[in-house]
Amino acid sequence: MSTALISTQRQLFRFAVVGVLSNLSLYGIYILLTLASLQPRVAMSITYAGGVLIAFLLNRYWTFAHRGAKGSALIRYVVAYAIGYVFNFLMLVWMVDDLGYPHEIVQACLILILALAFFLAQKFWIFRVERPSA
Repeated sequence: MSTALISTQRQLFRFAVVGVLSNLSLYGIYILLTLASLQPRVAMSITYAGGVLIAFLLNRYWTFAHRGAKGSALIRYVVAYAIGYVFNFLMLVWMVDDLGYPHEIVQACLILILALAFFLAQKFWIFRVERPSA
């Protein structure tokens, strides 16, 4: 097995650990906020913002062991997660408000879809290994 494949498997495992622990915690907070009469979109916005910062730190240092410039990685991270936020928000509006699906199920499915997209973004764009220029 190649070193790159082993590295990717390790990163995927660590990303999953960070993701599962943070998303379970944040999903629990999301459910509590909606039970406390907060609108699903507001609850998602609150938990999303908190989760972005925590996940950036854990994924930068533990998952990808990124040693590159922290500032540019953070900017790329915020851009990726801002796009993910807009996608998440619009899907909640469409699938819950327009189509009438239960917000609990829609949000749980969106977490899984976005997790794959975010792993790929972090591996190949946000925390990419900088190659020395010639």
